[in-house]
Amino acid sequence: MLVHRHSGAMLQLAERLMGNRAEAEDAVQDAFVSAWRGLPEYRGEAGFATWLHRIVTNRCLTLLRPRRPATDLDAVAEPPAPDHRSSPARAAESHAAARDLARAMDALSAEQKVCWVLREIEGRSYEEIAQTVGIRLEAARARVFRARRVLTEAMAAWR
Repeated sequence: MLVHRHSGAMLQLAERLMGNRAEAEDAVQDAFVSAWRGLPEYRGEAGFATWLHRIVTNRCLTLLRPRRPATDLDAVAEPPAPDHRSSPARAAESHAAARDLARAMDALSAEQKVCWVLREIEGRSYEEIAQTVGIRLEAARARVFRARRVLTEAMAAWR
């Protein structure tokens, strides 16, 4: 029942952090196994979803830390043709912006990336981020701030 209730949100989080659906699925599966094994130690101090977010986030961090981009982004196959209602110029611009954002995200440390995704994509509060990642509130704020600064500088041409 817990897997059914929480798997969608956890997979979405992991996919945003990992950038790869297959790796995200593996991370979430490992996280659910860890959560199942850890259920006797779950004290209920945090909500179950928060506890599970922390497990998924930590699993993704473990996988992300040693990883370096394996493929040059220019070597990745082109995405499917854009919707016929958009212009080729608009599609090319969107593709270039997404490519630049992906490169900028790769420049972040794993810790910064996790905190930024939790704040900007997941809409989590700094308190939730600190609790999920297992750091102090000030550290969560600092990581999000640094990530924003790196991304803002990297995406300055797109303003």
